[in-house]
Amino acid sequence: MKQGYVDDIQRATLDNGFFRQVLYTGEHLQLVVMTLKPGEEIGEEVHEDRDQFFRFEEGAGEVLIDGKTHKVEDDFGVIVPAGARHNVRNTGSEPLKLYTLYGPPEHKDKVVHRDKAQAEADHDNDHWDGKTTE
Repeated sequence: MKQGYVDDIQRATLDNGFFRQVLYTGEHLQLVVMTLKPGEEIGEEVHEDRDQFFRFEEGAGEVLIDGKTHKVEDDFGVIVPAGARHNVRNTGSEPLKLYTLYGPPEHKDKVVHRDKAQAEADHDNDHWDGKTTE
């Protein structure tokens, strides 16, 4: 019997101090919390075969989608469709706290990247391998 994921997502997002932490991976959807330091960005990327949703819980930043920049802050949600070049930047003076949903999953289940440098070093090894949380 599967349990799914049930928790206070706002608290989990605000409590996260890591660049990236995978909280739950299903067969078709993955939940990840992220924290970007002031001036930090995810880095431009394109997911050809997956959509991505971002929810911003704290801080100020901008999201770039196919050349257009959108300002974001607390309580903003963003959907990036498959095939769109995108990036998220922290433009504020405090950490930018967010969670993201990938459909289908992007990263190996339970991956934790303490900082962006670790995420970049692990880039070729952290792609989803088909294993789910349960």
